[in-house]
Amino acid sequence: MSLVHKDLAAGVATITLDSPPNRNALSVRLLGDLKERLTWALAEPEVRVIVLTATGTVFCSGADIKEQRSSDAPVTASFPEILAMIWESPKPVICRLNGTARAGGLGLVAACDFAIAPLTASFAFTEVRLGVVPAMISVPVLRRLDPRAAAEYFLTGEVFDASRAAEIGLLSRAVPEEELDATVAHYAGLLMKGGPEALAITKRLVREVPQVSFEEGQRQMTQLSAERFTSEEGQEGIAAYMDKRPPKWASK
Repeated sequence: MSLVHKDLAAGVATITLDSPPNRNALSVRLLGDLKERLTWALAEPEVRVIVLTATGTVFCSGADIKEQRSSDAPVTASFPEILAMIWESPKPVICRLNGTARAGGLGLVAACDFAIAPLTASFAFTEVRLGVVPAMISVPVLRRLDPRAAAEYFLTGEVFDASRAAEIGLLSRAVPEEELDATVAHYAGLLMKGGPEALAITKRLVREVPQVSFEEGQRQMTQLSAERFTSEEGQEGIAAYMDKRPPKWASK
């Protein structure tokens, strides 16, 4: 039986971690199933938005410590690849946290474009308390967190709540539990209105433009703007706006 399930409805693929007995820990089986489901979602033409969530009361507790102790090969071997698949996905990825997340689970949260959690959820980077370090997850997490907050929570392992997680950049929103599904659906609906190519390019733009000089950024973005206005998708979007109708991608 798979530890990760998939569902597709109205252009939204929901990928669900389902290993509550070990708090959805990143075991060999779960990572393998997660990679398979992500590969499906990225390749399926009908999928426009991906939602990553879990069953039970814990989103993900991090590495499966029992497996780590007993295995000769680290069970996290495929984890960097999965983080990259989410981070580089041309389709927007929303993390719907059903509850608490710890350690490696926070790597999944940070890799997603949006992360929405109930106010009751808690978070912690517990690695240093086990004598290890948050190495692999630091790649996406440090691109999200305020530097002072990253130092505080990486070094202390202290537990913090969802409101604080939103404040420091780990979450997009922290909402009452009864509003979780509606908030996820709201974001998914907004994303479905965007052109698929435009969304993929804008994901890269948000991350890459701040890393180049102002002059180089202006040069690259002037060229990109011209390309997008004359692209098939751009022309359809402009025509739909002028005709006061939904563009083709939003009417499916």
